[in-house]
Amino acid sequence: MDDARGSAPREPGRHATVRECVRPAVTTVELNAHLAAAAYLMRRAGDTAVVVTTDDERRRPIGVVTDTDIAQAVADGRDVNEVRIDEIVGPEPVTTQPETAVSEATALMLSAGIRHLPVVEDGHFVGIFDIAEACRALLDP
Repeated sequence: MDDARGSAPREPGRHATVRECVRPAVTTVELNAHLAAAAYLMRRAGDTAVVVTTDDERRRPIGVVTDTDIAQAVADGRDVNEVRIDEIVGPEPVTTQPETAVSEATALMLSAGIRHLPVVEDGHFVGIFDIAEACRALLDP
């Protein structure tokens, strides 16, 4: 029988991988877009982050913009219609691969102090794994 996410239950003793929990093809945003555009895309997608990717076919992640980044800009008195993403996005994001164990990916997020982890396979951006999905996977028997 399938679980709530639509996938078959794991075999007893087998640890979940990121592949089982990743949200594929999440919304992406261009590096030169305004922060307001990122906020709009997050709201439309019902997500708490958008990934900034390269423009090429691989769509390699080069940054992540989160709801916290937008809230911080507003709290700092910045106009989200004026601030460009390249002004607030940090260095290239920490990433993981689909076959990484959920526990390992979660430990990576905790050590890096992040809630969203882009997933890359063969150099291509394939989705995002976040702390909520990590909790679901780790709490699912």
